[in-house]
Amino acid sequence: MEKMLAVIFDDQSKAFRGSEILKALDTEGSITVHSQAVIQKNADGTISVHENDDFPVRTAGGTALGSLIGLFGGPVGLGIGAMAGALVGSLNDLYVAGVDADFVDEVVAKLTPGKYAVVADMSEEWEAPVDTRMEPVGGIIFRTPKKNFEQEQRARRIAELRAEIDRLKTERAQARAEHEATRLQAKIDKLNTKLQSEIDKASDRSAQIEWETDAKVEALQQKSATAQAELKATLEAREKELRQQSAEAQAKLKAVAGTKSKSAA
Repeated sequence: MEKMLAVIFDDQSKAFRGSEILKALDTEGSITVHSQAVIQKNADGTISVHENDDFPVRTAGGTALGSLIGLFGGPVGLGIGAMAGALVGSLNDLYVAGVDADFVDEVVAKLTPGKYAVVADMSEEWEAPVDTRMEPVGGIIFRTPKKNFEQEQRARRIAELRAEIDRLKTERAQARAEHEATRLQAKIDKLNTKLQSEIDKASDRSAQIEWETDAKVEALQQKSATAQAELKATLEAREKELRQQSAEAQAKLKAVAGTKSKSAA
């Protein structure tokens, strides 16, 4: 199962020890780490990142881990802000990271200035290997299965925009004054621009998911090529799950992206 992991430590040395533990577990095959980084919460609330370059997916902008790290630099109470529609950028990061606001809030509440964390995008069937190795080092563990609610949210947003465009077009057709029709047309044009932007974002996300999945699968295949039979079977099962989840997510996003923007009449 794909999960997002955050393990919080009191100091840098323990955090780097935690990073080495994840690498060892990855080598053993107990887990598969797709991307990983050690981060530090600064006094001003920002995040400093120490990247690990030997993983298939870097923490570049737009990746699941990169988005999660960005969220950890935000305030506690993200869930409330997101529901109020005040944090549009944060909502997009939630979509990409595949986590909910409650998970982010829990981590941010513990990741206070001066503390460090190991964060990872990984595949894991059993929690015991990570838990039993991290707890003696003093790590506070948070994990959550990656969620695929992005497609539904984007589809809902597009449906809302289209409905509002149709409503304004009806109102424009009934307008008696030319200046009123012109004002409504300007609103329609603005909404059409937003609609096309949402459609483009869905298309871009489909391509991004495909790229991330290809990188993860390639790394799994390289490990599987030299693995013993039992580990090989585990790696192949993880690869199959990744491909299936990616195919489902891409299919939904492509369906959204295939919705053409209605140009204003």
